Amino acid sequence: MNKMLAATLFFGSFCFSQLTQNQEIEKPIRNLFIALKNADSELLKSTFSDTAILQTITKDDVKNEDIKDFIASISKYSKGDLDERIVIEAIHSDDNLASVFTPYFFYFKGKFSHCGANSFQLVKQNGEWKIQYLIDTRRKDNCKEIK
Repeated sequence: MNKMLAATLFFGSFCFSQLTQNQEIEKPIRNLFIALKNADSELLKSTFSDTAILQTITKDDVKNEDIKDFIASISKYSKGDLDERIVIEAIHSDDNLASVFTPYFFYFKGKFSHCGANSFQLVKQNGEWKIQYLIDTRRKDNCKEIK
């Protein structure tokens, strides 16, 4: 009986620590979307590493976006104008590197704008996860609404 209790505690603590690790990885991603919804450029800035890269896949190319311009643009919107709803489908991590895939559905001022998927690469710096690389797709058709 004591061996069974010890095994339960061991595996239970492993599952708890894994859940906590995933929550830590998700934190900057969730904060990014909170920042968008609240038009909070300071919170948004805190989610990215200093050398972060932002890209969008278009029909014909890959478009680079300047992170500083992206962050500055958020302050031009009102609270509630930008609402990106995500589902975290997969989190993979090793040491100080994590990869997260999130399909999304985007609303602008309460109306559907587009959908797609985000692919995040995160790095752990000074004990905190930061978004290092974000690439996304955008389309207006074949969208399955995320509630």
